[in-house]
Amino acid sequence: MHTAQRLRRGNRKTNIPAIIPPMPESPQQDPRVYFAAERTFLAWIRTGIALMGFGFAIARFGIFLRQIEQTESKTIAHGLWGSPLTGVLLIALGVLVNIAASTHYLQTVRQLSQGTWLPGRASRTAVTLSILLVVLGTFMAFYLYLVRG
Repeated sequence: MHTAQRLRRGNRKTNIPAIIPPMPESPQQDPRVYFAAERTFLAWIRTGIALMGFGFAIARFGIFLRQIEQTESKTIAHGLWGSPLTGVLLIALGVLVNIAASTHYLQTVRQLSQGTWLPGRASRTAVTLSILLVVLGTFMAFYLYLVRG
C-alpha cells in the first residue's frame, strides 16, 4: 500500500485517524505553484532551443542544396537566400523566446512572492510566438512556391 493511501485511511491497527496536510491558504505559500512556474519556464527554454536548432538545420540545408546543384550542373548555383534567412530568423526567434521566458519567469516568481499574481491570464509570449511562426511559415511556403524548379 502506498504512503498516500495509508495517510488517507489512517492506521487501522491503532485507530489513529488519517493525517491530511492542510491546503495552503494562498498561492505564495503553496510550493506546487512555484514548481509549476518552473516547469513552464523550462518548457519555454526547450522551445527556444528547438527553434535555434531547427533554424541552424534549415540554414545549413540551404548550403547543402547549393553544393549539390553546383556539383550536378557544373555551373554556379543561383542564390538560395531563403534557407539562410529563414534559419537566422528562427535562431533569433529562439533567442527571443528564451529571453522572454526568463523575464516572464522572474516576473511570475516575484508576483507569487508578493501575493499579486493573478491566475488565468493568457500568455503573451505564446501568442506572439504563434503569430511569428505563422508569418515565418507563410514566408517559407511562399518562398518554396517561387523557387520550385
